[in-house]
Amino acid sequence: MIDAADQKPDHGGGIDAAIAQFGGTRAGWIDLSTGINPIPYPLGDLPADAWNALPDTGAFARLETAARCFWTIPDAAAVLPAPGASALIARMPTIALPGPVHIPAPTYNEHARAFAAQGWTSDDDAQTRVIVHPNNPDGRLWQASDLTQTTIIDESFCDVTPNATLIEHAIRPNTIILKSFGKFWGLAGLRLGFAIGDPTLIAKLAHSIGPWAVSGPALEIGTRALNDPAWATQTRTRLAADAARLDAMLNLPVVGGTTLFRLYDTTDAAALQTRLARAHIWTRIFPYSTRWLRLGLPGTPDHWARLQQALAA
Repeated sequence: MIDAADQKPDHGGGIDAAIAQFGGTRAGWIDLSTGINPIPYPLGDLPADAWNALPDTGAFARLETAARCFWTIPDAAAVLPAPGASALIARMPTIALPGPVHIPAPTYNEHARAFAAQGWTSDDDAQTRVIVHPNNPDGRLWQASDLTQTTIIDESFCDVTPNATLIEHAIRPNTIILKSFGKFWGLAGLRLGFAIGDPTLIAKLAHSIGPWAVSGPALEIGTRALNDPAWATQTRTRLAADAARLDAMLNLPVVGGTTLFRLYDTTDAAALQTRLARAHIWTRIFPYSTRWLRLGLPGTPDHWARLQQALAA
């Protein structure tokens, strides 16, 4: 069995805890512990019925059409919008997948926590496998040859590298691809995610999350963003430039990452995290490595300047 006691939440954020330890106010902190795009998709004005009315089938259909076009989803694959990728991850162990499960490490432990909560066992030779593509935190990319009989492919960070997507394999039986709207579009608070793949499994997920699982504002904003490929192209260019800028500023060996977050090798990751935290800049370290430090991207000239000053202090 996957040990649930070992599966404490391991993710970015946690500014409240950082404030409790190092002081300051939330507005005064720079949160670089997440992989969220710091310059999000512009929301614009929303029609009143996005807030006032129950979402109708037309709103869901428009979002699905936009998703199919943006991600080039095969016609035979089913698409399910959901209230965030985390809500889908929590339900993966409940849709009658064959156990046990293999979740290659190191990776973020939200998947392991979900399977542990349902009493699953772990086996490196299991026919059910979960892969994070690109992986968090090292950015590893997987190949079609890595897919097993039953595969959950978490592509939460894949929109920065669209050519690497495994979306064409969403037509494989017992395959589900997860997409997150919070990372690339920078709208984590919108709580919008997608499950794409085997229609039988997607139908079980749809039954599990129930009707009207996605809010009216999320349907409207998600549809707009997915129908705006020019913004996506410009954003990928900016993220690549900012990631290179961050690498040069840190001047540490790069273990990996994506253009939304960078993973560095340092002699004492906790010490460097503390040093930056004293300047009210929050970063991320990992329970399985004393050397790895992960940073997201600063979003404003002031944030870049504060980071450089803290590193030089």
